[in-house]
Amino acid sequence: MSFNNVIHNTRSWARHHLSLRTVQVRRFSHTRPLLSAGILVAGGLMLGLAGRSAFGLAQVSYLQAKADRQQAEMEQVKRGAQQEVNAMSARLGELQAQANRLNALGERLTQMGKLEDGEFNFNEPVGVGGPEGATSDMPPRELAQGLDELQARFDASGQQLSVLESLLFNRQLDRNATPSRMPLANTYITSGFGGRADPFGGGGERHKGIDFKANVGDPVLAVADGVVSFAGVRSGYGNVIEVDHGNGYVTRYAHNSRLLAKPGDLVRAGQTVAKAGSTGRSTGAHVHFEVWEDGRVVNPRKFLGENANTPVGVRGRG
Repeated sequence: MSFNNVIHNTRSWARHHLSLRTVQVRRFSHTRPLLSAGILVAGGLMLGLAGRSAFGLAQVSYLQAKADRQQAEMEQVKRGAQQEVNAMSARLGELQAQANRLNALGERLTQMGKLEDGEFNFNEPVGVGGPEGATSDMPPRELAQGLDELQARFDASGQQLSVLESLLFNRQLDRNATPSRMPLANTYITSGFGGRADPFGGGGERHKGIDFKANVGDPVLAVADGVVSFAGVRSGYGNVIEVDHGNGYVTRYAHNSRLLAKPGDLVRAGQTVAKAGSTGRSTGAHVHFEVWEDGRVVNPRKFLGENANTPVGVRGRG
């Protein structure tokens, strides 16, 4: 048998069997039409369900991807908003610190300026108000702009208060360096400035200072801030302390029993610089007090503070 005969016989056998299957299917469909229709319908339903299931899975995947994108965008917006809040919190902390500094500076200026209590209370919030109106949410950009403006105001106010503090501080230094108190506590004037009778030889003399009643050993007080320019013995004055106050004023404290400061010492108003006594040309324990202004002796009475008008022989409060 040739190869061509084999191929021909195989094709004939296949056509014969296909024809038999076709005849069987037709007989089945004629003998059982309902079952055949059911099989076709079931097949169609299965194909439809498979198609719809594939479409549904695709739609779910699309919606899930969209939700994931939205979630990522929300997270990004949330992070951005948190960064803005953190930045504003930092600015707010800086402004609060600067406000505390200005309050402290204002309180210092109130004390330096000797303002009345309650005239400027930096710990009490100021009163504000106005008619009621419509309110709305403030955009972050507007809030940031408001913080910038507040920062600029704080900076300007801080500079102005610093300048004012310097001026008041210099004024306070000048005031502290200006004689303005008694050189003794609980004393009185025994001899005034100017012409008087000479207590030793009679006749008249010009008294260059004021004498204050004292007991030996009483503290002699500096009447202002300054630097000791002399500490020693001067003819007629006995043991002397002289204080240069750096503004043209020099004060002299004479007839002391003991000196407690030396040249170059910095002394403060009210500091003890000597002990009272009766050294030099003196009839008894007392303090001789002189004030020199720009190289010339002046009446010390106007430099005695609240005791400036104390009459001779009347005890001052010191």
